[in-house]
Amino acid sequence: MKIVDLIEQSNKPILSFEIIPPNVGESIDSIFNVVDNLIEFSPKFINVTKHANEIEYIEEKGEIIKIIKKKRPGTVGVSASIKHRYNIEVVPHLICTGFNRYQLEDILIDLNYLRIENIFVVRGDKKRYTWKETDEYEHASQLVEQITNMNKGIYTCPTKEHNPTNFCVGIAGYPEKHFESPNFEKDLEYLKLKVDMGAEFIITQMFFDIEYYKNFVNKVRELGIEVPIIPGIKPLGSKKSLYNIPKTFHVNIPKSIVEEFEDAKSSQDEYRIGVRHGIKLIEQLLEGGVPPEFDS
Repeated sequence: MKIVDLIEQSNKPILSFEIIPPNVGESIDSIFNVVDNLIEFSPKFINVTKHANEIEYIEEKGEIIKIIKKKRPGTVGVSASIKHRYNIEVVPHLICTGFNRYQLEDILIDLNYLRIENIFVVRGDKKRYTWKETDEYEHASQLVEQITNMNKGIYTCPTKEHNPTNFCVGIAGYPEKHFESPNFEKDLEYLKLKVDMGAEFIITQMFFDIEYYKNFVNKVRELGIEVPIIPGIKPLGSKKSLYNIPKTFHVNIPKSIVEEFEDAKSSQDEYRIGVRHGIKLIEQLLEGGVPPEFDS
């Protein structure tokens, strides 16, 4: 079932989770163990992230060689396994970084064969990687457009048959704006472009202050964007994450939360503080009449 249909048919808030595929060589059982513990919360869908390989170029015997330093494959396999093992809808992430349009089409065809209807599209973090594929997309909107074309039976290669796919596409929204955008207004223009190209729902970047989310939703609706907006929630688990998360995801953490973590006496205290503030944020969202969808 498509995410937009799940949301429309629900008369109360629904919950989803985001998980990361295991590193290469690790067992998928680690994923199943995680999902086993989440089942009791009755999630309606599970997001499975996608990561580009980390590449390094080295010189060896006068030649430049590309070395894969780290990779985390398995997004398609993990998504299919979860869907069929637990009968839960899945939302595999698909990124532009490190892939060209032909490679992306192959992934999309596999997802279609596996009867996976939902996809979450992001560009991917270019700063972490040192190579670029020929014909690699510069923007997530280009991948949204490609998927929309496939839904119309338009493929990158000439085909005898033109069987359309049936994907429901989600995109990222940034309550504090994407760090590469010159301003918040320009970031919203890009968001609207992706919706105009066929995106059907939005999942926000994590935020720790309800005011960021409220302002984001108001501005998005003012632009005439009516698709569901799913708030992304990530509890802080430790003082270490307090400093690593803003550095990686370019989000702000309120002064009051920082002060509480600074006063924590143990790792258990840090964990409780993070959980408490995560719960408080969700309560604020519900009190403010947030649409019935959450991602954690």
